[in-house]
Amino acid sequence: MSYPEKGTPQGGVASPLLSNIYLHEVLDKWFEEQIKPLLEGEAFMARYCDDFVMGFKSKTDAQRVLEVLGKRLAKYGLELHAEKTRLVDFRPPEKGGESGTLDFLGFTHIWRESRKGKPYVGRATSKNRFERGVRKVSTYLRKTITQPLEEQLKGLGIRLQGHYNYYGMRGNSKAIGRFKKEVNKLLMRSLRRRSGQHGRQWTWERFNHMIANSALPRPLIIGG
Repeated sequence: MSYPEKGTPQGGVASPLLSNIYLHEVLDKWFEEQIKPLLEGEAFMARYCDDFVMGFKSKTDAQRVLEVLGKRLAKYGLELHAEKTRLVDFRPPEKGGESGTLDFLGFTHIWRESRKGKPYVGRATSKNRFERGVRKVSTYLRKTITQPLEEQLKGLGIRLQGHYNYYGMRGNSKAIGRFKKEVNKLLMRSLRRRSGQHGRQWTWERFNHMIANSALPRPLIIGG
């Protein structure tokens, strides 16, 4: 057995803590103390672990910071993710126009219009996270197909509740509903497979009756 002399173990409990401490010095303080005083317009940064978004009122400011950001991180042995790093024109679109979208922490942020005609930032489950969530449920159902149905459904319920707790934001009801439909299809397929020759007995009417009487959580909007 060998132990690395540098870095932290992948997935280790210390990794997020050390990452936050490190980036607080490398990125947070640098942005607040050295960058913002030099900008023409207002700016902000939102960071969670090693994912962050910088917002600028001035496009010129954004371009200038993007030019030096990579150099700043490289100085401390870090680098930007090439596929995730981009400049987005994210502002309320003109009537009939389109606005850029922004993916952050599993959500796609996009400008929408309220009933009163006022623009606001809406959030929907990002395509990648949606597909990843469906794949995880599919893998779980395959691995647990030999378990008693009650036990399998209990584990599925825990996974569904976790998904709803995170993605159940106001304005994201359509994506939550689509996720539940995809899970239902996977579960129906699993039930038919575990029933073997009697799989056809699992009709959608029987399936819906079982779901209605099960402890599986229903899609709910939890956060604002």
